[in-house]
Amino acid sequence: MKTVVAVYTGQGLADPLKAVFKELLPDVRLVNIIDDSLIGDVVKAGHVPPGVARRLVQYFHHGEEMGADVILNTCSSVGEVADDARRLIGVPIVKIDESMAAKAALSYERIGVLATLPSTLEPTMRLIRKQADLAGKQVTLVNGLADGAFDALVGGRPEEHDRILLETAKRIAAEADVLVLAQGSMARMERTLAEVTGKPVLSSPRMGVEAVKAILAAAEAAEPTA
Repeated sequence: MKTVVAVYTGQGLADPLKAVFKELLPDVRLVNIIDDSLIGDVVKAGHVPPGVARRLVQYFHHGEEMGADVILNTCSSVGEVADDARRLIGVPIVKIDESMAAKAALSYERIGVLATLPSTLEPTMRLIRKQADLAGKQVTLVNGLADGAFDALVGGRPEEHDRILLETAKRIAAEADVLVLAQGSMARMERTLAEVTGKPVLSSPRMGVEAVKAILAAAEAAEPTA
């Protein structure tokens, strides 16, 4: 049985991702490492402080020691730490949003990025621009910071979070060919946002697990047969 270790900086995405794994990779052993102090420290600092980066790399090491065939980094705010960690860890690290960013960059020219935190918005926009550069494409990125939505969510007002996110999506939709959801926890809003704006909407959880599945399949195909 293959093992995937998913590393979380908060609580909200673990159950939705578990459901995606059950659908797409039912025979995989999924191990979750959750430290919800990480995203709190990122939000407080406004960026990824050194202590968060160190702890995250330690969790990647723990995942490798647990026998992971693939490690899934589930948080877009710390994706650039995962880039650096790939040089230190002996198993593949999949960033949950990398496939989403690549699809957006390859398929669209005007890309609206929806996020509830600047600390997630900025690295997601950098990731999309990086993917566009790798593809030799020019893209225009539209800032879709849903100011106040994160505070509403952590304050126990999910309907206010959703309202702010919808209003932000409607505001930027005219400037964008596609809307990208920077946080995996937004995926539950994907269909509603598409219906309200009339624009395609990309979210990361399913595409992230599909990337994990592809790596596992490639590794299995490369294994010598008896």
